[in-house]
Amino acid sequence: MLTIDGSQGEGGGQILRSALTLSLLTGEPFRIEKIRAGRAKPGLLRQHLAAVKAAVQISGGKAQGVELGSTALTFEPGEVRAGDYGFAIGSAGAASLVFQTVFLPLARQTAASRLTIEGGTHNLAAPPFEFLERAFLPAVRRMGFDATLTLQRHGFYPAGGGKLMAEIGPVRTGPEKFVAEDRGTLLSRNGEAMFANLGVDIARREAGRLQELLALAEGEVKIREVEASGPGNLLWIEIRHEHITDVFTAHGELNVTAEQVAGKVAKQVDKYIESEAAIGAHLADQLLLPLALAGGGRFTTTRPTPHTHSNIAVIEKFLPVEITITDARRGARLIEVSL
Repeated sequence: MLTIDGSQGEGGGQILRSALTLSLLTGEPFRIEKIRAGRAKPGLLRQHLAAVKAAVQISGGKAQGVELGSTALTFEPGEVRAGDYGFAIGSAGAASLVFQTVFLPLARQTAASRLTIEGGTHNLAAPPFEFLERAFLPAVRRMGFDATLTLQRHGFYPAGGGKLMAEIGPVRTGPEKFVAEDRGTLLSRNGEAMFANLGVDIARREAGRLQELLALAEGEVKIREVEASGPGNLLWIEIRHEHITDVFTAHGELNVTAEQVAGKVAKQVDKYIESEAAIGAHLADQLLLPLALAGGGRFTTTRPTPHTHSNIAVIEKFLPVEITITDARRGARLIEVSL
């Protein structure tokens, strides 16, 4: 049984989620200690419990230490089975993170699976639906993994109440090596200021400021009101290039102005464009695990996040791969996954 230090690197929940995914894929049981030791409130939160329970459900596995606040957990996977599954987080915990925990194991099956996940669909520290749909899934489809996501109900933090539907697999092809060293010609830039149960002026100011900061044409950032259980706001922009599409986001928060939200998105985009990297830092982090399972590959990115380094450590513990990070042109980094 593998032992994992949950405090390594950034010490967050991604260490647990990656370990669950890899355990399901390899059949290797593990024990993780010091869970989320790097966070203000250490231990398991509801979304982490939901991820563990989802892993147990799709495999018939066993887990010990599955309770709120637990800082140690043991997981023994069973055989992953395709099927229809429902996961209720019971809070505004991130539905996207539960989806990503079980996506790859289910995508490797010979039959399709259907998921219903209830919880938060737009959370501060998790990839929102728009990122998964427009950036993450198109990239992993190139590696032979497949899923279709449908957002049935928006759920913003802290009210939650969202609903995400997913159809996963069956596996389409064998492993396909992924290479993205340059992004190619810019094709389009399209964004949206989305809001629920708030004044429309917030979204208008965000859209206007983002247009100014990125020199966007009128109409390249739209405004959309959505229904949700509580108030919420997300500003996002899709940057579509010839070889890759990436999405950059920022959430509205208390005591953060609309102009500051727009500034956060613009800063991410500027850093990405100036670096000439093919992939932004957040998408880079999300692609490491599928790359390690799909024949390896390489891509250029901006400066890797602490999540990326933690993810590498967990992947190399479960799989016989080597993941290296080297300097590339204009401040970019080249990440290469070798089998």
